[in-house]
Amino acid sequence: MKSSPHRHTPAIVSLTAIQNNVKKMRQHIGAKPALYAVVKANAYGHGAIPVAQSVHELVDGFCVSNLDEAIELRNHLITKPILVLSGIVPENADIATSLNITLTAPSLAWLKLIVAQKTNYQGLKIHIAVDSGMGRIGVRDAAEANAMIDLADQSGILFDGIFTHFATADEVDTTKYIQQKEKFASIVAGLNRRPQFVHSTNSAAGLWHKEQVQDIERLGVSMYGLNPSGRALDLPFDLEPAFELKSELTHVKTIQAGDTVGYGATYTASEDTVVGTVSIGYADGWTREMQGFHVIVDGQYCEIIGRVSMDQMCIKLEKEYPIGTPVTLIGREGQLEITAQEIAEWRHTINYEILCLLSDRIYREYK
Repeated sequence: MKSSPHRHTPAIVSLTAIQNNVKKMRQHIGAKPALYAVVKANAYGHGAIPVAQSVHELVDGFCVSNLDEAIELRNHLITKPILVLSGIVPENADIATSLNITLTAPSLAWLKLIVAQKTNYQGLKIHIAVDSGMGRIGVRDAAEANAMIDLADQSGILFDGIFTHFATADEVDTTKYIQQKEKFASIVAGLNRRPQFVHSTNSAAGLWHKEQVQDIERLGVSMYGLNPSGRALDLPFDLEPAFELKSELTHVKTIQAGDTVGYGATYTASEDTVVGTVSIGYADGWTREMQGFHVIVDGQYCEIIGRVSMDQMCIKLEKEYPIGTPVTLIGREGQLEITAQEIAEWRHTINYEILCLLSDRIYREYK
C-alpha cells in the first residue's frame, strides 16, 4: 500500500519514548539477560526499520515474525542477531543461513524437511519452540526436542536455543502461567544438553514475572509504551506511549435537522449540526466500529458520526472551523487524551490490534 505523506493524516512516532522504554525494561530485569526488541508486524505499526535502527545499540538482538521481516532488517544494516519466531518455508532456509538469521524450529517434522533439502546448512542456528500450553507451534515433550538436537548435530545445524511463549502472563490469575512455566522447565531439564539461550518471557512476563527471565527477554508491546494487560494489571514502572495519530479538517458544513450522514444513513441530525470531514477510513485501519467514538478538536471531544467510509469519516463539531484545523485521533491535545487502550475497549479488542491494523497508507513521521 502506498504511503500518503501529502494527505495530512500522519502518525507521529517518538523514537525517544521507545528508547526510554527499552532503558526502563533493562533496569527492571537487570544487566544479565539479553534483551531482544520485537519488531514484527512493522514494529507493531511503528515502523520496523526506524525503530530497529533507533534501539540498535540498546538491545542485544531482534525478534521478527517471518523471514521477509528478517531480510528487511539485514538489508537496512541491522547487524545484531535476529530470531524469526515462526516456522518458515523449509525451502528458504538457505537464505537464513546466508544472512545469519536464526530460525525457530517448531517440530521434528519441520526439521526433517529442512534437512531433506540437501543444502549445506553449516552454521544455521535454530531455537526449538516448546508448546507449553499456548497451542500454536512447538514440541510437547523432551523426547521430540532431543531427536531434533540429534538431527541438527548430524546436519551441521547449531542448536542455539529453546523457548516457549506464555498465554496468560498478562492476567491476574496466574494458574495457567504457572502450569506453563513448570512444563517448560520440565522439558528443558530433560534435554540432552542445554543450549546457549533458554527463554520464555515476553513483555508481560518480563514486567510482572521478572524472576522468570532467563537468557533472553523478548521485549514487545511494552517497548512501544503500551500495557500488555490493558488495565488488568498495574505497571511496575511508567511507560511512555510512542504513537500519536493526527489529521485535520478537510471540509466543514452545516446540515439541517433530519439530514443524514454516511453509508446506510445511520446518523440523522436532530438539529442543525456542524459536520467536519477527516481524511481517514477503514482502509487505513480506522474501522467502521469507530462510529460513536470521538476525536479531539480545539481542546474538546467531538463525536464520530455516520459510518466510517473507506477513506473518510465525519465528526460533529461545536462550531464551524476553517479547513486545516488539527484533529487528534490518538494522543494528547491540551488537557485531553485519547489512548490506544481506550480505542481497544471501544472496539472490544486489545491495544496491540489497534496499532497493528493502522495501514501503511498512514505516513509515519519520526521524532
